[in-house]
Amino acid sequence: MAPSEPGHIVKSYEQELNQLRTLMARMGGLVENQTAHAIAAILDHNAESAQMAMEQDPEVDALEREVEARAIKLLALRAPMAQDLREIVSALKVTSDLERIGDYAANVAKRSLRLGPASLDISLGGLRNMSRLVQESLRLAIDALGQNDKDKAIDVWRSDKAVDEMYTAMFRELVTYMMEDPRNIGACTHLLFIAKNLERIGDHATNIAERVHYAVTGEMLPFGRPRGGSSTTPEGAAS
Repeated sequence: MAPSEPGHIVKSYEQELNQLRTLMARMGGLVENQTAHAIAAILDHNAESAQMAMEQDPEVDALEREVEARAIKLLALRAPMAQDLREIVSALKVTSDLERIGDYAANVAKRSLRLGPASLDISLGGLRNMSRLVQESLRLAIDALGQNDKDKAIDVWRSDKAVDEMYTAMFRELVTYMMEDPRNIGACTHLLFIAKNLERIGDHATNIAERVHYAVTGEMLPFGRPRGGSSTTPEGAAS
């Protein structure tokens, strides 16, 4: 019996790791779907999408708790080392980022329901472009997580600059609308909060990318992310 125990332990450990990865993939997919619903709610004035985005939030929270419990159990009972240790520790942090993304998506959905008729006269072109970029960053981050792909992680890290620049442009555009006609103030205030929530979703997608890169390579990406007006890259950030 004794000679077979190490193999059994290794197999059981690998199964537990795979279960953790499956839960992470499920949570990532759910958050991506929730964000898509929230964006459809604002861009398409779709109340049903808003409701779906808000209803998914408790499920995201439940998955976060389940992932945390499994990760802590693995750390306590399996004493993982090297890449396994980095992956499990990163999972604890990534779930927090995913949960926050879910919160921001729910906030966007709630704000979409509070927009009045005045919002129909405000161009949503900038918000549409920003939403598309944020969704792409989130999709790439979740793909990088599921595939342990450091190159996709770096692509997300680099895209943070473009999201920041779009947010700044949107802020200026919406302030201009408010200055031109005070009747726009209410709708533009909601849109400003929505744009900020999207910018924060982009930030958390970048957090996920940084954690994936560390889990795969054991190396941290530079602390200073590329920002609007910055030429920082992973290779040259130290300068």
